Order: sequence, then structure tokens, then C-alpha cells
Amino acid sequence: MRVLVVQNFDNEGLGQIGAALAEAGADIDLRKPYRGEALPEDSNEHDAIVVLGGAQNALDDEICPYFPALIDLTRDFADKDRSVLGICLGSQLLARAFGGRNQIGGATEFGWHQVSLTPAAKSDPVLAALPESFPIFEWHDDTFGLPENAVRLAGSAVAENQAFRLGRAAYGFQFHFEVDSPMARDWSTCFASLIAQRHPDWAGKLDDEIARNGPDADAAGLAIARAWVATI
Repeated sequence: MRVLVVQNFDNEGLGQIGAALAEAGADIDLRKPYRGEALPEDSNEHDAIVVLGGAQNALDDEICPYFPALIDLTRDFADKDRSVLGICLGSQLLARAFGGRNQIGGATEFGWHQVSLTPAAKSDPVLAALPESFPIFEWHDDTFGLPENAVRLAGSAVAENQAFRLGRAAYGFQFHFEVDSPMARDWSTCFASLIAQRHPDWAGKLDDEIARNGPDADAAGLAIARAWVATI
């Protein structure tokens, strides 16, 4: 299988999604359009697409003039029944692609937070095996309304729409299930100054947060990654 991965920001890696893709023997085609790399014109040469997160918001076409083309490309994958995965910013762009309303600001979550699955998730091929509630890593200020015909799969106390599915295998996840404990440590180093501006106590409590939430969050994240890869 050949999987297109669209990175939108430095140090926004695949994490546990990459581990699941490697297990499946996937060929990863990584593109960085924010650095000027071209996107494919359509989905014909790939079996799936992953759109990662970033500090931008989903309406930042002026800063990221490639967003409209990425939205069209994502829609092409979904319309051709190829698997789609949007994480954080990627989920917001997926919602936009299918008519969902993007809300900029007003939904801030950072660090590990509890996410609860909806009744519909119990029969979803990617989430059915997960506990009804689990901790998972979050880092966002924005949220979105669901597109028409989307199936709502998860929510949190701050953001009602944490996961959704369109059609067979187009998934948007507001939370960062790809971030396991080592990746959280890496982000805490890479983005230390940015985090300190908003969450000055983060460095001092990181170890306790990982001890409290890491094992369950890491297990949930890898399970989601493997189950999504199985849809390809």
C-alpha cells in the first residue's frame, strides 16, 4: 500500500501512525506543502491519505495558500473510497472539505484529557475495541461543527466533536492519538518556549502527567492507529 502523508508544520510527525503503517509494510510518500513541496493532483497513485496537525487554523488560506488544493485532494480520496485520516488541523480541514463549520478559538485543550466515545463508536471499525473513556493527548484551540452525514464518534468536556467518520473510512480526530509518551516528551522539548508562554507549569508536571496517563493513552493511540491502517 502507498500512503500519502501531508505534514503541515515542523516536528509534526506520524508517531504511532507511523508504527502501524510500518507494521503493515506501507510505502509512505511524505509531502511538506508548507515548505513549498507539491501535492499530487488527485488520489490515483495512493491508497490512503494522512493529514497531520499544525499551529495554523483551518481557514488560514492566506498563510497556507495550498489549503484549498489539499481540501480538494482530501475530498477526492474520500469520494473514491480511499482511507482518509485527519489529525487535529487535519480533522478541521476534513470537516471544512465536507461543509462543516470551523470555529477558531474557544476550545482550548492541552496535555492529556479524557475523551468519551459515543454509542455509534461501539460499532465503528476503528473505535469499537476502545474503552468508552480514555485519556489522550490534546493540543488545540479550535474546533468544528460536523459535516452533514458525518457520524460523531467521540467528544470531550471542551470540544463536543473529537472524532467523526464520513462514509466508510474517512476519519477526523481532533485529539493527537499518534502522540505516545516519548513523542510527548519530544514535543515538550521542541516546542518548550511556545508551551511555556501558555502553560508555564508544564515542564514541572510532565513526568507526573506521563506516569498518570501515558500507559492508557499510548495503548489507546496505537489501537486506533492499527485499526485505521486496517481500513486501507
